[in-house]
Amino acid sequence: MRQTLAIIGWVTGVQGVLGFFGRTFGDQPWGLLHQWWEIPTAGYAALAVLGAVLAVYGETGKSGAGR
Repeated sequence: MRQTLAIIGWVTGVQGVLGFFGRTFGDQPWGLLHQWWEIPTAGYAALAVLGAVLAVYGETGKSGAGR
């Protein structure tokens, strides 16, 4: 389960970072989310943070799986 959360976290984080930097340094967000939804810049920043939290949570769960 944590491996799935890690993958979702990485994808969410990357999309959040791409959207944030695209809006900040470009003329439109980068990534895929802007094709389906109109997300404000703060929303992309929140997605990046949420993705980082999920990725870290999922990755820390992998270390104990081998015991």
